[in-house]
Amino acid sequence: MKIEQIEIYSDTSNLAVMRHPGRNFPGSLIQGDSLFILVQEARELHEALKLSSNGDLAALAEMHKEKLEDRLAVYENALLEHGISLPYTRDA
Repeated sequence: MKIEQIEIYSDTSNLAVMRHPGRNFPGSLIQGDSLFILVQEARELHEALKLSSNGDLAALAEMHKEKLEDRLAVYENALLEHGISLPYTRDA
C-alpha cells in the first residue's frame, strides 16, 4: 500500500470522481459493494442472453461480464493482501 494525494472532483456518495496521480483524466470510483452488484447483474444478463437467439448480444454481455469480473478480482485480491474484509458475501 502507498499513500498519495489525489484530486477529488466530486465526492457524491457512491459516485466519486477523482484523478489518480500520473493519469491525465479523472476516473469514477466504484465502491466494492457497488462493483459486486454490477458483476452480479452482468452475470444475470449474460445467462439470460445465452438463452436468446441473439448470439452477438450474448457475446457482448459475456465480454462486459468478464471485464467486471476481472476488476472485481483485482479488488478482492487487494483487500485480501491487506487483511481487509470484503463488504459483501460471495456466493459459494
